[in-house]
Amino acid sequence: MSDTPGKQQNTAAFYGQAVASFAVAMAATAIGIYQLSADAWVRAFLAIAVLYLVTSAFTLSKVIRDRQEGTGAAPSYAPFEKR
Repeated sequence: MSDTPGKQQNTAAFYGQAVASFAVAMAATAIGIYQLSADAWVRAFLAIAVLYLVTSAFTLSKVIRDRQEGTGAAPSYAPFEKR
């Protein structure tokens, strides 16, 4: 962890890569569900499940970001870092 003060900004390339990766993943999933040889209700169920998963992931990432920005210090729970 860095102890430097201030807010770190992502580069435009990193932002673009994240957006492109998300778009490719969503498009591939949508095409896969559309091409699936199953009844319409099965495809609709899978589509709703994917949308729920995506919105839950966005909400979770926002909550984690807000919690980290709310505290002035390092997060108290860091499961992947040695203490």
